[in-house]
Amino acid sequence: MSREFPIGLTPPDWLVRNLRPQQAAPLNWAAVARAALAMSLPLAVGLAVGQPAYGALASMGALSGVIGDTADAYRMRILNIAVPQLFGAVGVTAGSLVYGQGWLTVAVITGIALLSGMISTIGAVSSVSGLLLLLNSVIGAGLPLPGAWWLTPVLMTGGGLLVLLLALLAWPLRSGIPERAAVAAAYRTVADLLSVSDGDDGEAYDRARHTVTQSLNEAYDLILARRARYRGRSSELTRMLAQLNAITPVVEAAPAVRLARLAGKPLPPEVPAAVLHIADAIETGYTGPIGLDLPQPVNETGRAVDHALRHVATVATTPDVDPRGIDDRLGRPAALGIRTARAARNVVLSANSWRYGIRLALCIGIAQALVSLVPVPRSYWVALTITFVLKPDFGSVFSRALLRAVGTVAGLVVAATILTVVPRGWWDVPVMMVLAPLVPALTPRGYGFQTAAVTPVILLLSDVLNHQGTGLLLPRLLDSLMGCAIALIAGYLLWPESWRTRVGDRLADAVADTAAYVELAFKAGAEPAARARLRRRLYRDLSVIRTEFQRALTEPPPTGRRAAAWWPLVVAVERIVDATTAARVRVRHGAPPPDRAEVDQVTLQLRELAEGVRRSETLVAVRTDLTGPPDSVLEPLRQEVAAARAIASPH
Repeated sequence: MSREFPIGLTPPDWLVRNLRPQQAAPLNWAAVARAALAMSLPLAVGLAVGQPAYGALASMGALSGVIGDTADAYRMRILNIAVPQLFGAVGVTAGSLVYGQGWLTVAVITGIALLSGMISTIGAVSSVSGLLLLLNSVIGAGLPLPGAWWLTPVLMTGGGLLVLLLALLAWPLRSGIPERAAVAAAYRTVADLLSVSDGDDGEAYDRARHTVTQSLNEAYDLILARRARYRGRSSELTRMLAQLNAITPVVEAAPAVRLARLAGKPLPPEVPAAVLHIADAIETGYTGPIGLDLPQPVNETGRAVDHALRHVATVATTPDVDPRGIDDRLGRPAALGIRTARAARNVVLSANSWRYGIRLALCIGIAQALVSLVPVPRSYWVALTITFVLKPDFGSVFSRALLRAVGTVAGLVVAATILTVVPRGWWDVPVMMVLAPLVPALTPRGYGFQTAAVTPVILLLSDVLNHQGTGLLLPRLLDSLMGCAIALIAGYLLWPESWRTRVGDRLADAVADTAAYVELAFKAGAEPAARARLRRRLYRDLSVIRTEFQRALTEPPPTGRRAAAWWPLVVAVERIVDATTAARVRVRHGAPPPDRAEVDQVTLQLRELAEGVRRSETLVAVRTDLTGPPDSVLEPLRQEVAAARAIASPH
């Protein structure tokens, strides 16, 4: 018989959200095997040649490679692993050159922290690169490293490149397979969306739509990033891009399918089955004819889905695609040099990059100054903790500080057992083969789990370098708690970012863009590619906003409470975009188009809503004035806009 907590002992919702494990994808056994081999092999080689410290340094480099080994596509693995390793080599070199230099060390590490925080705002690869730049500079400045100044960066970079080498072994045999798998996965999420569109569960539909957005984003990013190198000359990549473009009308038809289902016109089960059949053909590279067993459509929605699926089946199995016939749905990536210059300019001119950089530099500077004035064993762990906790793009600072503390305690329990029971020497190799796979296995479950997996690995390698055994445990705990405290006080409490700056302005921009999308959707002569680009951008922006809201929900009041109050408005805006797309699909397949006055009325209401969101940090009363013909294609859209404006009113 279960027992409930007394009311006074019930944990707050934000705490439960923080400690709840994230839903993880199936275990990546290849990454697990690479971690075990890449982190234990350097230790074994170091022991064999009588230089275990060198092996430990190489294993530390391998650890950073394992953490960055998250991409499926081989070319993306090169970027995700190799580029950060180069920044890490620069960082450990700079740090080692100022080791033991007092306030010069403080100044240099603080400057590197500023640079790290600024470049972290560019993108995923630059974020990890900035992380390794700062992490390794802190290690170099706080730990006496063996050998010449150039030996440590070579060993650590070599360990990371060993992970990359293992990750690329199957490239000659599997070239293009990850990209095809990503496109096929996007198709399968669309099939799931169509299936739940025919049900009554609105929350399941919202989740499926969000999954489709993420899947398409990942597939487009993967294909376009690889295609930038070939500049359109690769027929295989051109074909995959055409396949992604072809599924867009099916995605656009999903909201219309849901509206039809609510009106008593269900979708035949053969439709999602056909999408799954096409996905299988894409993943296997099949180019023969695909027989679609589709029923005869009976309404505008059925005609839209039938037309879209038959077009998809043709494009998916066409071996040669003319690149000139492909609509530019997301914007072709520019040359690498142009993108690099553009990113550097944005970093220098962006207020956000400076704010994040100064915030990180302030905390690192405080930590470095503190350990310079107060004797702290293993003082570099304080700055290392701050580096992990205060990454602005990795999530809520408060949540990461909490999870860092919890994960460190859990990891120390494991480390204490190992350092007490297992003798040093060759036993370190099998122990590492057991511990290393836990890093890629537990990382998808959340930051606390990753910390719990990384902590015993780091302590084992540190013991190889300094032979302190269990004497490392208490300093590690104290330093981690000090780092979390500095991050919370100097990086969180002293930077009370306004709700409007953090979330409100983004949401207001999304509402304004939604108004522009409504206007463009029913504008005579508008290019279909322009509509598709705006819709894709809208869903990308809403996906980012959704992620930011989910981070805010894990923070204590008032931030978490405010996020919970505003969350329904995010969902409402997504439904407005869906309703607009559904109306456009119906018009394209035979329904009477709306009057210009109807469109203008809806866009005016959305722009007023955007201005209200932009000016407010709390929910405020708004006016709703939406009337029109009940049989118009815009009637469902008017209902969604009215619902959104009602949400933006106090309850």
